[in-house]
Amino acid sequence: MSAGTAPASGSNSGELLRAQVAACTRLLNMLGVLHYSGHVSARVPGKDQLYIQTRTESRAEVTPESILLVDFDGNVLEGAPGKPPSELVIHTEVYRKRPDVGAVIHNHMPLATAITMVRGRKIEIMDFHASRWAAGIPMMEEVGHIKSKADGEALAKSLGDANALLLRAHGLVLTSETAPAILVDTVHFEDNLKAMKEALSFGDDIRPITKEELARVGEYEDRSHHIRKMWNYYVGEGRKAGLLPVGWDVRL
Repeated sequence: MSAGTAPASGSNSGELLRAQVAACTRLLNMLGVLHYSGHVSARVPGKDQLYIQTRTESRAEVTPESILLVDFDGNVLEGAPGKPPSELVIHTEVYRKRPDVGAVIHNHMPLATAITMVRGRKIEIMDFHASRWAAGIPMMEEVGHIKSKADGEALAKSLGDANALLLRAHGLVLTSETAPAILVDTVHFEDNLKAMKEALSFGDDIRPITKEELARVGEYEDRSHHIRKMWNYYVGEGRKAGLLPVGWDVRL
């Protein structure tokens, strides 16, 4: 399949997953979250396998055919020549521990990294789109890259049942249902941090959204619709910018 050929999403879910991982990566590069590093993966339903980009390919140039199919032991099963990212165990060990997770991102969002360096400061829910993390966002205290299986197991343990994990002086990990959902959650995670930083610029007595307010919002939340709406919007923006070939069938 060439970069301009539409994946047969109706007949081959693997081609759809490859295209969604590639599109998510390019779009998050466009938004300044992924740059020379960071990676998105999608689990293959029903198998101990995932789709992820190669270690060295530019996040701005990933294509569906360059995405690797990798098993949870790190063996490359399909895809362009190349190795998976050096921190592959972030993805494999989260998937092992969390069968509910369908997609993972690791990135080095500056605001997420910065807040880990402030003693006693936690992320507050300032935007109701961030309600996904209202139950808490744990932090992995050990500083450094996550490259060994033991490192990955420790990260998955630190994540627990949460949908986000801060890595002190390093970045963060987010978990979602799909690659499109990862894009949406990443945008909202950063937007919430921006709102918190802006609020603090006016004074220390900030007013996070309360549990009662979040509960009221949640009564009307339609996550599937919201993910579809935002994903299609950013796919459209990527098309207009010339970053996503029109032949990539990634719409929900």
